[in-house]
Amino acid sequence: MEGELSKAVQWLNLVVTEPYYMFHFMAFFSYLVVRTSSAKVLIPTITHRLIYREIQAALAFGILTAIKMVREETWEGFIADTLFFAKIFLVALALIMDYNLALWYIVAFSVMYILTQQPSFQGLGTSSKLTPLQLETSLTEGNMSRFWLVEFRSSCSSDCIRTSRCFPELSITYSNKNLSFGIVDLGLFPNAAEKFGIFLGGHMGQLPTYILFENATAVARFPEFDFESKASHPRMTKRLLSRYFELDRRLIEYVNSK
Repeated sequence: MEGELSKAVQWLNLVVTEPYYMFHFMAFFSYLVVRTSSAKVLIPTITHRLIYREIQAALAFGILTAIKMVREETWEGFIADTLFFAKIFLVALALIMDYNLALWYIVAFSVMYILTQQPSFQGLGTSSKLTPLQLETSLTEGNMSRFWLVEFRSSCSSDCIRTSRCFPELSITYSNKNLSFGIVDLGLFPNAAEKFGIFLGGHMGQLPTYILFENATAVARFPEFDFESKASHPRMTKRLLSRYFELDRRLIEYVNSK
């Protein structure tokens, strides 16, 4: 019970302190205010139609939310998709009442998109935030880990925000004396992208990028970018990264070698 209360308090603090969540909450709450105040103004035909559409929207939103809750691996991804669906349904319902109201919501959501950004997961697990110089030092020091799995991300990339929880949680499970995890923020150090062959154009579609180093040499990377085709890759998940970099096998080999 105390744990649930603590989570509720943390969520409330997040809504109040983060502009992204606060503005979305205010926008959705405003619909209740507008809906209540317009009940006496709307003609019965529109009122009945609106109630019918609201029930449909609530059911559809509930189904989509349940599907995303099962499929999404990270809380950040689930929130992003849920808010996106909520905005679509809100604009559709507002359009029934008055197209001017729907237009105002579209403008408001556009301004929110420009001025605010969904916060990423702030935990690091056992991974380390590194500058390019610190990464180079860690890779070349002989007394450090043999393997380094490094995530190159940017706080400006929506894909990086959605998957920001995956890498820290992987580091908790798989880090050991033979394998270390590091994070380099290319939003802070964009010049490092060229050195590691990471393309930052196209709305940073190649981020996040993961590179596995063995004794300072890159031996695997994901995604493998093909400059002759469109940059596309499956959505990042812990299972995908674990399988691609064979983290289970490396962990078993480390345990057996002790």
